[in-house]
Amino acid sequence: MNLEEPRVGLPFALQRAYARLMAQLQESPAIMDWSDCPLVEVIPGKVSGVPLLKDTRLPADTVLSNFESGSPVDEIADNFDMPEQTIRDLLIYAADKQKQLQP
Repeated sequence: MNLEEPRVGLPFALQRAYARLMAQLQESPAIMDWSDCPLVEVIPGKVSGVPLLKDTRLPADTVLSNFESGSPVDEIADNFDMPEQTIRDLLIYAADKQKQLQP
């Protein structure tokens, strides 16, 4: 898939943002191991096989990155049209996982 090809129905600025996001996802490994998170699934061929929130095309790492960059939960939920509780549950999982990994 050509990341620069236009996405039908998206304004040009969103098309460019989408292309940048896809390029970043392909270049960088996952921030976290989501393999045992019940909110996340990996489907080969769907968004290049990155961990996604179930039944969406939203990368779990994107939610985590947004939060770490200072976006509040309600803003993340609004931006990605997700329930706030789902965002909170994902962040709680990530925080618990990080605690397990620390010495």
